Amino acid sequence: MQDPVALLAALAEPTRLAALRILWDGGEHCVCELMTKLGASQSRMSRHMSTLKAVGLVTDRRDAQWVRYRLAPDLAPTARAIIDAVMAAVSEPKRRAA
Repeated sequence: MQDPVALLAALAEPTRLAALRILWDGGEHCVCELMTKLGASQSRMSRHMSTLKAVGLVTDRRDAQWVRYRLAPDLAPTARAIIDAVMAAVSEPKRRAA
């Protein structure tokens, strides 16, 4: 299993969390798409994706000059549960104080 502390630390950075949200659709996404959607430079996006890859959340493959990312197919059920909970928590609309 992936280390839960490392997973949460990787998700604590907003750009990485947003990138993972894009990848959460189960598809494969080019780094150029992630850069455009998130307003990040190529070097910054690559660093963030490298962090997600290091903790086992994503895999990559080279396609000519681009790199394509997707969720790791062998993500442990406990890691997936953590990610599901984080995704659910950040997608909930913020409630106003009563």
